[in-house]
Amino acid sequence: DEYEQRKALWDGIDVNGNGFLSLAEISKGIRDVIGVDELFDCTPAINRAFHYSKNRTEGGEQGFDYIEFREFRLFLQTLRMFFEFYQAFDSIDEGDDRKINKEEFANSKDAIERWVGVIEDMDAEFDSIDVNEGGEILFSEFVEWAMAKERI
Repeated sequence: DEYEQRKALWDGIDVNGNGFLSLAEISKGIRDVIGVDELFDCTPAINRAFHYSKNRTEGGEQGFDYIEFREFRLFLQTLRMFFEFYQAFDSIDEGDDRKINKEEFANSKDAIERWVGVIEDMDAEFDSIDVNEGGEILFSEFVEWAMAKERI
C-alpha cells in the first residue's frame, strides 16, 4: 500500500520523531534513507520541491518552515518532477554554472521542442522564461515555465 510505504519512508527520515521535517532533514533523508546518489546530488531539485510543498497546506502546526506528513506525498511527487526538470535544465546548461544563457537555449532548440512542442521564436521564449530579466534562466524560472507548459 502506497500510504504505508510513504509512512515508512517518513519515519525513516523523521529520526527525532517530532512529526515535521526541515530542509536539512529532508536532504539527509534522501541520502541516508532513499539512498539515490543522483537525487542527493541534485540540490536545486530538492530545494525547489521542499519550498514548493511546505507552503501548500494551511494552518500547519509548525507553520511554513517545515514539511508535515500531510505535505510529504506532494513533496515526493514534486521531487520526482523537479528532478526530471533539473536533468533537462542541466543538459541545456553547457557552462555548468546552473544558469542557461540565450546561446545555450538556442543551441538546445531541438531537445526543448521534443519536451514542450514547437517554439516559433526562441528569443521571445527565452525572454518570457527569464522573468527577473537577468539575461539568464535560473532553475526556478525554468521550473515555473516547465510547469506552465505541462499545465501543472
